[in-house]
Order: sequence, then C-alpha cells, then structure tokens
Amino acid sequence: MHCPFCQHPDTRVIDSRVSDDGATIRRRRECERCGERFNTFETAEIKLPGVIKNDGRRETFDERKLRTSFDLALHKRPVARDLVDAAVRTVIDDLRKNSEREVPSRHIGELVMRALKKLDQVAFVRFASIYRSFEDVQAFREEIEKLERDLPAIEGLQLPLLGDVVVPIEKNKKR
Repeated sequence: MHCPFCQHPDTRVIDSRVSDDGATIRRRRECERCGERFNTFETAEIKLPGVIKNDGRRETFDERKLRTSFDLALHKRPVARDLVDAAVRTVIDDLRKNSEREVPSRHIGELVMRALKKLDQVAFVRFASIYRSFEDVQAFREEIEKLERDLPAIEGLQLPLLGDVVVPIEKNKKR
C-alpha cells in the first residue's frame, strides 16, 4: 500500500478492526518513511450476475435499486431496518449463488416478492400490484386470495398488525 502523503511503497498495519456489519475491515496504517498514519477500508468484491431487462436491455446489478424497491414497498410499514437489510442480503445471496452470468429482471422481482411475503403482507401486495401489472380488480383479488391461502405457512414470521394483545369486544362496550 502506497502512502497517500509521500507515495512511499511500504506501509505497515498498526491495527485491524472488523466493522459492525462484518462486511468491512478497517486497517490503521503507518508509513515507513514519513511516519504519517492513515486508514484503509477493505471490502470483498462480490461478482453478481448482470440483469436482462424486459425490453432486452442489459444492465449491471445495482443494489441501490433493489433497496429502493424494498423501501418503496415498506413505506410507513412497521418493519425493523435490520429485517429489511437481512431481506436485501438474502436476495443478493440468492443471486450470487446463481451460477448464471445474467438473470432476467423478472427473476429478481420474484426473489423480492418472496422476501416481502415473509416481511409484511401489505408491502407484498404493494410490490405485487406494480410488479405484476394487474389488469383489473379480479387479478388483484386473486393475488390477495393466494396470499390468504399461504398465511398459515408464514404465520409468526411477521409483526402483528394490531399488537400482541387481543381485547374482546364485550369488555370494551360502555354500560
């Protein structure tokens, strides 16, 4: 590593620390010649497949677009940020495990829908309504009915909509 101050080619590592998320290593370095100290950050470069858009265009994978999709679907929903981060990482891991050099954008959309279905039903329906471009109310209704059939499989994986406590109606009546 060259010193950014004097360009000397030899620097030594004084300290190394892993970041909180475990994805980055911070190294404190010192120049052998001028004695100046500086930090470097190391991250693993993960090669993800390219994306084939519906119109045939090809793009490089953009994690920001993926995160934006989650953020828009989960707007004003009670889902913790760390759960969203984990869902984004899951989609990226699934793409990384795929041995293909390019994947259709539809495949990425399906991965996002699978992750949203586990996180939040409302976010899932929001994303599905745009992603699947429902033509009419009937198609929308069919998707919700399919979601309701899948509810037992995802029970306990989501936050309760009305809180943990169920208050019987009879006790709330005024006398």
